[in-house]
Amino acid sequence: MSLVETETRGGAIWLWLNRPERHNALVPALVSDLRNALAAAATAEPVALVLSGRGTSFSTGGDIGSFMDHAGSAEDLHAYSDVLVGSLHEAILDLLAFPAPVLAAVNGPVTGGSAGLMLAADLVAMSETAFVQPYYNQVGFGPDGGWTALLPERIGPSRALAIQYRNTRIGAADAVALDLAECRVQGADLAATVEGWVAELASGFAQTHRATRQNVWDERRRSIVRERLDQEKTRFLELVTRPSTLEGMKEFTRKWA
Repeated sequence: MSLVETETRGGAIWLWLNRPERHNALVPALVSDLRNALAAAATAEPVALVLSGRGTSFSTGGDIGSFMDHAGSAEDLHAYSDVLVGSLHEAILDLLAFPAPVLAAVNGPVTGGSAGLMLAADLVAMSETAFVQPYYNQVGFGPDGGWTALLPERIGPSRALAIQYRNTRIGAADAVALDLAECRVQGADLAATVEGWVAELASGFAQTHRATRQNVWDERRRSIVRERLDQEKTRFLELVTRPSTLEGMKEFTRKWA
């Protein structure tokens, strides 16, 4: 079973993160499937790309259990983290370079590095039960997935710092107020809302949408994001093998078991 399912609907390609039993927590295989699905979708010239999650969560970020599985040696944990964070950052850059509008149907919690998948979207609809939360200071990780590479430009450096220092939970209404989401809707209306956006996009010229997105996310802007994502990964790798981080992972696992 693929960890990312592809569905064509109304001229759009929907990509579903498909690890619902683990709240779509990120592991290298899932991110690899996502990148492969994005590459295939880019060649199909869809009206739009829609990213969502199966089950009750959009994604809860890197799977702490999988980090723990590789914590037997610092070398193994470092190597695993390098692959996971590096591939996640490449997926975010794939989304920024995608040739059609990118939409997100956020059906539930978005935590840790998976926030980057939402931050890379042009239009975001959130269910009323969805929220965004960093959790990094609860584990000891350095922020990844764009929390320092993308979020400050969206909401301002001071606000981005405060959210991460305080591990603030951003509910759907607050996400709209912060311009992180276009709207919040009842969960039952989430798909229909995004399908409405797709229909609206389909009524215009795809070539114009393509040119607009390419102008906004041009090579220069994406190279700045890449540099900042690389910085995030470097600091993540510096912290992940520290004994204090291992204790943080253990405590987090006990808390949420």
